[in-house]
Formats: sequence, C-alpha cells, structure tokens
Amino acid sequence: MITGKWTRAWQRGSTIALITVALGTPAIAADTLADALVGSYTHSGLLDQNRALLRAADEDVAIATSTLRPIISWSADVTRQFGNSTSLASNGSSVDIGSTSANIGLNATLQLFDGGADRARIEASKETVLATRASLLSIEQGVLLRAATAFFNVGRQQEFVALRQNNLRLLQEELRAANDRFEVGEVTRTDVALAQAAVAEARSNLADAQRDLIQAQAEYVNVTGRQPGRLSQVPRLPNVETDIASAQAVAVRTHPEMDQARRQVTANELLITAARADTRPTVALNGSLGVSETFTNDSSSETGSVGVAVTGPIYRGGELSARERQAQAVRDASRGNLHNVRHDVQQDVVDAIANLVAARASLAASDRQIRAARVAFRGVREEATLGARTTLDVLDAEQDLLDAETNRISAQADQYIAAYAVLESMGLLTAQRLQLPVQLYDPAAYYNLVKNAPARVSRQGKQLDKVLRALQID
Repeated sequence: MITGKWTRAWQRGSTIALITVALGTPAIAADTLADALVGSYTHSGLLDQNRALLRAADEDVAIATSTLRPIISWSADVTRQFGNSTSLASNGSSVDIGSTSANIGLNATLQLFDGGADRARIEASKETVLATRASLLSIEQGVLLRAATAFFNVGRQQEFVALRQNNLRLLQEELRAANDRFEVGEVTRTDVALAQAAVAEARSNLADAQRDLIQAQAEYVNVTGRQPGRLSQVPRLPNVETDIASAQAVAVRTHPEMDQARRQVTANELLITAARADTRPTVALNGSLGVSETFTNDSSSETGSVGVAVTGPIYRGGELSARERQAQAVRDASRGNLHNVRHDVQQDVVDAIANLVAARASLAASDRQIRAARVAFRGVREEATLGARTTLDVLDAEQDLLDAETNRISAQADQYIAAYAVLESMGLLTAQRLQLPVQLYDPAAYYNLVKNAPARVSRQGKQLDKVLRALQID
C-alpha cells in the first residue's frame, strides 16, 4: 500500500513515468514551485495587459503636464479671389479684380494663471498612476497564487493517480485470491462477485483520477506556459502569520487593494480642487507672427502681436457647479469603496487563516486515520485468510485505508495552498517579496521617461521611442 507521504511519492520517478506513459504525455524534467511561479510571472498575458494599462496611466500625467507648457501652432493658406468691377472710370467696361494671396503664421499661447486647476489635475493624475501600480501588484498576487494552486493541484492529482493504480493492483490480487479460494470451495460465488465489482469500481476511479490529472496539467500549462514535469522538491511550508488580528493589521497597511483605494480617494479630492478652480479667471499670454503675400500686385506684409488675455466665467448654465458637485459625489463614492475594501481585505485574512488551520487539523487527523486504517486492514486481511472474515470485510477495510490516504493527500495540498493564500490576503505574495529569480518589472521606469511630457524631437523623446520599439507598441 502507498503510505501517502507526498514527498516520497513525488520522488518515485518510476511511478510518475508510468502515469506519463498512460496519459500519452512526454516525460519532462522535474518542476519545482519556483519554476511554476517564475513561469507564471514571465508568461502571464494578464500582467502584460495591466502593465500596458499602467503605461497609459503614466501618459495621463504627461498630458496633464502639457497644459502648463506653451502651445505653439502654425497656419498657412493660399487664397484666390474672383470678381469683376464696372465703373465710370472704366467707361462701363468690366475689370478683373481677382487676386491671389498667401499667408503663413505662427501662434503661441502660454497660460499664466488658472487658479491652480491644471496643477491639481496633474497631482490627481499622479495619484491615479500610483493607484494603477497598486492594481498591478494586486493582479500579480492573483497570478502567483493561481500558479501555486496549479502546482499543488498537479501534485495532488499525480498522487491520486498513483494511489488509484496501486489500489487497482491490490484489488486485482484480491480477485485472483478469491477465484483461487472459490476453486477449492473456501468462498462462495458471492465473494468472487464482490471482488469483481471492486475491481471494476477501481478501474472507474482510476479513469476519473487520470481525467482530473489531465485537467490539472492543462491549468498548469495555461498559467505557466509549459507542460508540468515530474513535480519534485516539495518546498518547505512558508512561515505565515496565524494570529488574525496581527495579520489583519499587516493587510490593512500593505495590501495593494488598500493602497489602490486610498490613492483613488486622494485623486478624487484633488479633482474637487480642480473643479472649484475652474470657476476662477484665467490669464494667458498670446503672441503671433504672420507673413502675407499678394501675387497680383506684388505686395507683401509682415505682422506680429503680443498680449495678455484675462477671461473668466460669468454664467455657463450651471455647468461648473454641477461638475463640482459631481466631483464631490465621486470622492464620496471612493471613500465608500475604501471602507468596503478594508472590510473585504480583513475578511479575506480571516478566511485564509481559517482554511490554513482547518487544513493543518485535517492533515493531523488523516495521519492518525491512516495509521489506524492500516492496522485494521492488515488485521482483517489476516483474519480473512483464517476464515474469520469475509471478502466484503477485506474490501471495506481496503476502502477505509484508501479514503484515509486520499484525505491526507488533499489535506497536504490544501495546507500549502492555504498558506500561500494567507500571504496573498496580507499583500505579501509578490515576486519581489518571494525573491523570485526573475527580472522584476519596474513600474517607475516608463513613468520617469514620460512624466515631463517629452516631445519626439527631444533627446528624452528619442530615448522613449527606442523603449516603445522594444515594447513593440510603436
């Protein structure tokens, strides 16, 4: 019989090789949990998607910053005028008065004062960037937890297949023994039929276990981008906080969802400031240069102007007041979201720790169950050889032991998954905190390139173009 010790089972290469052959999957080098986590971090399209969304949020800072810069534009036109003129001076004859002219000009505007609206929007954009970074971290945690879950589920299902295979072999031996004893008249046809039914059920259970393994492998491939090999080197169980109050305190401080919700509140408060500033006057410096050429009479002119314009709203149909009230409502909604996120994060901590404690208790109980069931099975089988027990008794004892082994496998997998779920609920399941051997994504690198709104012709703009080409998004 299989002992159910997960570490020993995963190190039995011959058993897993038999499973691989049975499923028609080529043998692949052994995988560790670190392999699964690294694979998910580098393979995840979800992370790539949200990194791109973060870069889009970075550009909002550049767009907001551009409002404080001079706006320079050019214009050019060529105009042909058609017409005839009749006058006494021309003795009533028609005179062509058509003309062709060309104009080219430069216009520049620089906002000098707007009551602080644009600067408030810049700061709000920066807070939104920080909120988006926190969202990316939260998604990263989900990706890594899914990878860990896929890893341990593959191990669970591989162990189940090996367990079902051994159970089938044992029941086939029991069937042969029942047939032999029937031939000599020690048991009845009923005993043989019971053994046959047990073998048939074992074959069905093995087929189910192999199906579940194939599905677990498919999930592993989906998450990591690679086929799972023989899983080995079961990691040491991570040290996690099991005191609920302490874990909740850490989660409220460090969980990225909390950081995201806080940043959203701050951003919306800044947008209220911007909405209020929109009711104040604005001061802008305007300048223009122009050249005009009339080809009909070979005349030309050059003009220029510079001035300061002050504008301010008097009445806009209530729009500005409505925008301020709208900004306040959005701020209040984000505060309510922060309240909900805090309670959800605290509840997730409770759920994760409860699952971990239950898995540990189940694992300890299943160890005791296995020891008792093994002793009982051996005793019943020995008594059956002496005629004191029936075939049904032996099969029942074997099923009890199989159930105990199955419970232990699930409890150990659940314990690992629950431990990593606790880390995720506290905001500690990130590639940086786990010290994964990967090139960590730097969310500030792109932001530092675009925060000052570089133009394409500038040195920083040319450097940014190289980055965009490397990202294949140009």
